Amino acid sequence: MTKIFIDGKAGTTGLRIYERLEAFEGIELISLDDEKRKDPQCREEALNNADIAFLCLPDDAARESVSLIENENTVVIDTSTAHRTLDDWAYGFPELSASHREKIKNSKRIAVPGCHASGFISLVYPLVEAGILENTDKLSCFSLTGYSGGGKKMIADYEEEPDELLGAPRQYALTQSHKHLKEMVKISGIDNAPVFCPVVGDFYSGMEVTVPLFKSDLKEGYGIEDIKEIYKNKYTGPIVTYCDNSEEGFISAGLLSGKDSMIVSVFGNEDRFILTARYDNLGKGASGAAVECLNIVLGNSDTNGLEV
Repeated sequence: MTKIFIDGKAGTTGLRIYERLEAFEGIELISLDDEKRKDPQCREEALNNADIAFLCLPDDAARESVSLIENENTVVIDTSTAHRTLDDWAYGFPELSASHREKIKNSKRIAVPGCHASGFISLVYPLVEAGILENTDKLSCFSLTGYSGGGKKMIADYEEEPDELLGAPRQYALTQSHKHLKEMVKISGIDNAPVFCPVVGDFYSGMEVTVPLFKSDLKEGYGIEDIKEIYKNKYTGPIVTYCDNSEEGFISAGLLSGKDSMIVSVFGNEDRFILTARYDNLGKGASGAAVECLNIVLGNSDTNGLEV
């Protein structure tokens, strides 16, 4: 029986992980009463008694939780930003390469990718890896997300306190210092942070990340068809797949709302094109990715407990 503890179960990501674990056999969930879930001593005991601990906490609290663990056998799957760029932590996006998957499988410390970062990295990493984008290239990124990505407070703002300004898309992180940028640079293997334009819309969940390119941005001799071929070979499913179908000339950020999968696409012409990744900010962008990592650790099918 595998003992699992979710530190931060009351949050949006923690609740979604808990729901997905209902499909698992052979696990025992360690639970703390409401009055104990923030007690450091109770959390320390639960963390050290767990075979696998999910951290669904703000960054500082996640670091504190890791510091409380003395059991060398406890596997930590952290959904915060705190550990994503540390070399001794596995980065939880197994579709990037066999080495990423192997590190997740064998590591005691796994960092779940950020929601915006997941899309950008899925698009840029394969092109840098293949050598058709230089690591010195300067890129930009547009990302549209549902409001659930902002957690309980933003969900309440949209659903409980109607405001006419919330009815239209809102761009944020205007100072170009979004917390996902460091991860986007490190994992993609690029030298420069992209000009990043995240936008939150008046819909609950779903995500669409876009990286625009000119053909001149690519290594000489390469074009749009080469990018398509790279993605088709890289993303063969069952969770991340390539598909260049649109919805009658539109592509919706809500296409995979409620799902744990991701669709990577390329649209445009030989001179100018856009790379897109669509997924659910709460699925492949958060709890779905965390449970996928759990499956790899346990030796399950990647999709166990997931909706793809």
